[in-house]
Amino acid sequence: MKIGIVGCNGRVGKTIISELTSGDWNIHDLELAGGSARNITDEDTDFFITDNEDELFEKSDVIIDFTLPEGTLNHAKLASKHKKTLIVGTTGLTKEDEAILQEAAEETVIIYAANMSVGVNLLLALVEQAAARLAPDWDIEIFESHHKYKVDAPSGTALAIGRAAATGRGNSLENLADYNRHGQIGAREKGKIGFSVARGGDVVGEHTTFFYGEGERIELSHIATNRSLFAKGALRAAIWSENKEAGLYSMRDVLDI
Repeated sequence: MKIGIVGCNGRVGKTIISELTSGDWNIHDLELAGGSARNITDEDTDFFITDNEDELFEKSDVIIDFTLPEGTLNHAKLASKHKKTLIVGTTGLTKEDEAILQEAAEETVIIYAANMSVGVNLLLALVEQAAARLAPDWDIEIFESHHKYKVDAPSGTALAIGRAAATGRGNSLENLADYNRHGQIGAREKGKIGFSVARGGDVVGEHTTFFYGEGERIELSHIATNRSLFAKGALRAAIWSENKEAGLYSMRDVLDI
């Protein structure tokens, strides 16, 4: 299986290439097809690299994408055009963006997750179960922290956690989310799902879901200490995708949780 990495000179792109070429994935017959980048400066790169993404899609069986929303929408169209599997870990996608992924997935396999980590996807399942089993008077708060260069907030993972909690409550995040925590906001509204965000330093990713009851509190947390876990998850998704029918899948499909 030949793996192409769009945005291969980015933070996560470099991590995926390092992980893929480490030798640990040889047993799965994965190999690097190459990468794409907007600004190619290293002429001594020892793998195929191009600024023409059509070329990369032609050379690859699976494309892994941890870029930006506008890039991902173009990659979805290319995946549909070339009938190549697309693994999407991009965050900040809107409902309209996700609809474009769904449309592209009518022609090919697309696996989309705000977080490719095995642990985070288990966390999503646990949050959904907890929200379903705890009474509505348990207040739900989601805290997330990332490095200072992250441009979207709350993080895609935090929003995915919020959606899991809302699903557990039999509702939608659009109806329950509370992002406004500044000034005289009044008492907390029952049933709302609150979000808090921190940005700084080189934090890879930390997410905690708080369930506040009367006299007790439950905390479900995940802390990422190395970006290689996102690469490992994406490569695991690539292996799982082989011979799957066209459609839009999630990491919970990949992990069967």
